[in-house]
Amino acid sequence: MSSEIKTIPDLFYEALKRDISDALAYKHNGSYHPISHREYKDLVEWVALALREKGLKTHDRVAIISENRPEWAIADFACAILGLPTVVLYPTLVSSQAAFILQHSEVSWVICSDSNQLNKIMESWSELPHLHTVVVMEGEVPIVPHKNIYTWDQLVSWGRALSEHQAEVKQWASAVKPEDLLTIIYTSGTTGEPKGAMLTHRNLITNILDSAKLLNLSAGDRSLSFLPLNHIFERMVGHFTMMHVGVSIYYSEGVAKVPDNLLEVRPTVLLAVPRIYEKVFNRTLFTAAQAPLLRRLVFSLAMSIGRGSLPYRYAGRPLPFYLKYLHRVASKLVFEKILARLGGNLRMAASGGAPLAPKVLEFFWAIGLDILEGYGLSETSPVISFNRFGHIVPGSVGRPLYDTWEGRPFVKIAEDGEILCQGPNIMKGYWKNEKDTREAIGPDGYFHTGDIGYLKDGNLYITDRKKDLIITSGGKNVAPQPIENALKTNKYISQAVVLGDTQNFISALIVPDFEVLEPWAKRQKISFQSREDLISNPRVVQKVMNQVNKINTQFSNYEQVKKIVLLGHEMTQETGELTPTMKVKRRVVNEKYQKQIAEIYS
Repeated sequence: MSSEIKTIPDLFYEALKRDISDALAYKHNGSYHPISHREYKDLVEWVALALREKGLKTHDRVAIISENRPEWAIADFACAILGLPTVVLYPTLVSSQAAFILQHSEVSWVICSDSNQLNKIMESWSELPHLHTVVVMEGEVPIVPHKNIYTWDQLVSWGRALSEHQAEVKQWASAVKPEDLLTIIYTSGTTGEPKGAMLTHRNLITNILDSAKLLNLSAGDRSLSFLPLNHIFERMVGHFTMMHVGVSIYYSEGVAKVPDNLLEVRPTVLLAVPRIYEKVFNRTLFTAAQAPLLRRLVFSLAMSIGRGSLPYRYAGRPLPFYLKYLHRVASKLVFEKILARLGGNLRMAASGGAPLAPKVLEFFWAIGLDILEGYGLSETSPVISFNRFGHIVPGSVGRPLYDTWEGRPFVKIAEDGEILCQGPNIMKGYWKNEKDTREAIGPDGYFHTGDIGYLKDGNLYITDRKKDLIITSGGKNVAPQPIENALKTNKYISQAVVLGDTQNFISALIVPDFEVLEPWAKRQKISFQSREDLISNPRVVQKVMNQVNKINTQFSNYEQVKKIVLLGHEMTQETGELTPTMKVKRRVVNEKYQKQIAEIYS
């Protein structure tokens, strides 16, 4: 670790020395507006002055609920300087989910983006005894008796009025210690109750400095920030590491606008979840397949040349002259047109949040875009392992960050195949949850990841999940059991198994309650000879899907079931799908119904 940078405030003030004119940029009235390092410094210090003036004390917790924007970053650094742990929430959470986190973490203040987020808080404010103030980044705020609700502009103006004391802010920053709590990140639990991973300044700083070396970022690079900032991967790399290295951060207008923003910003580096790369991959192959014969042949030949370059590119060796020339021609004819969809200026990219299919990784390396893939969890700040330039092995998640830490293996494999990790990146524990903390971190200090894998030739491979938690290809964590339990409360549904690990949406296998469904079908004059006949009828499938859609409203968009397959018989212990305690054997279900599951995601 750098001797100068031991905390996030250290990182912030060290990075300001670069004096970049577009440290941050945001879209407004059709164009991007830059924020320089000097403006950034003032805004962070003004917000810090205002928060201190309004009575917030070290260790008070502040929640941030917002889409990616400069105010998010400013609030985060201001809180870090004051020693205020931030509790960061997905803005897509429904009000009941947000309320649980805000209540459990006992936040004093909430800084949120707009009236939509404010409305969620208003619904549950009476259940939040510790909540004192809400600040809204955008728009007007209502006047509510006995409630402190202010605008972001008011917060900044309070701090600006205290600017004669700005020099004191850096003194406050120097009082922050590496072992101090920086943030609490709530992760989805399989029982439905999220757990708050407590991460210190030291946890994040070690990961930031290591990642900066591995990613080969440079001052003057430009990134487009669109993964949620409350996601540990985006926050550690896309927020803190970019700031540390001197990369300009341009905020996207949202996922739907990412294709347009890529063309406008033309980033040199990109952080994304597998789904973004999968879309480009699938669209490219589909377009090529529809093209006239000559263009199909050119595409096929170009991809052959690209694949021929892989052994050299993975190993970081120069291409032989003839292959270098052919690859340059293939780039002009084919590859540059594909990469133009990503802005046409990328020199490297990183993928995180879920596994990237080896064929997708190979495709991008073949066309000239270096994608690095890593592995980790919120509890590990997050990086445990990462692919290195010159040592790319598709199918693996790279080499662990260290071989050993303080004389012991940094990563080791337990007897049951679970991946264990100990080191400077491991969380302090779960907030107000000693039981789960003891289960997650053993007496020997090793964190139990819940993933099954193995080490081979120094590379780490993930083969299975010990836990039931689903991670979509978009990097979202989805706990299946609460969704399944909600589905089973519907009268038309007897059993449900939620699917979607590494896929781009959630689906479900559903066993209908035939005692309810069959009478309905008869009333609708739907003829059927058997249960299999009944569940194959499109009107029946749509009827059950309509019931699913009613239940979907209880969940965030990424947790909602988008497709279903109906099964004609109950899942039981005798047929192998259930344990003696009636828990679903997910691996058995995946194997037994692989044909139906393949049809869902085809």
